[in-house]
Amino acid sequence: MATRTDAPTRREQILKEAARLFAERGFHGVGVDEIGAAVGISGPGLYRHFAGKDAMLAELLVGISESLLTGAKRRLAEADGADGAGGAAPGAVLDSLIEGHIDFALDDRPLITLHDRELDRLRDADRKLVRQLQRQYVELWVAVVRRLYPDLTEPAARSAVHSVFGLLNSTPHLTRPGSLPDRAGTAELLHRMARGAFAAAGA
Repeated sequence: MATRTDAPTRREQILKEAARLFAERGFHGVGVDEIGAAVGISGPGLYRHFAGKDAMLAELLVGISESLLTGAKRRLAEADGADGAGGAAPGAVLDSLIEGHIDFALDDRPLITLHDRELDRLRDADRKLVRQLQRQYVELWVAVVRRLYPDLTEPAARSAVHSVFGLLNSTPHLTRPGSLPDRAGTAELLHRMARGAFAAAGA
């Protein structure tokens, strides 16, 4: 989502504004008219794109889980392909994964808030899909972390990955003026903290 450079479609505009409004005021605190107004169309006009607010929420939460997993797989493939048959050094692969998650954490903060607050509002099938995608994402990280720290047990590596996600996903709570450096500085800080956490776990 954060990596697109072409102009967003109307559907993507609606989702972006819905995510922002849901994160600011809660799912039940926002009506379709407000979402429509944010993108310059009538509330009923939204139904040409989505069946309703529930469908928007599902697409947002399933979509970001799919995007994170797809992006991580692509980063792994690119890292291995760039380094020839021997594969990339695990440290470089982990750095790439961290960079991808930091992009999400800094550029899609409303989705982090949405996930924390509204995941239980999804239909069972959608919620299970989100959890399935998240498990695959975690296990991909676990494999990379254990390549870098082979003495780390699988449960310990998994705990470390979840802890780092908690760190990186804390950005929506740091919104006061001056609470974060500029984007580049924040990304560098988060990266160093994430690598430090993994190094401590693997020590």
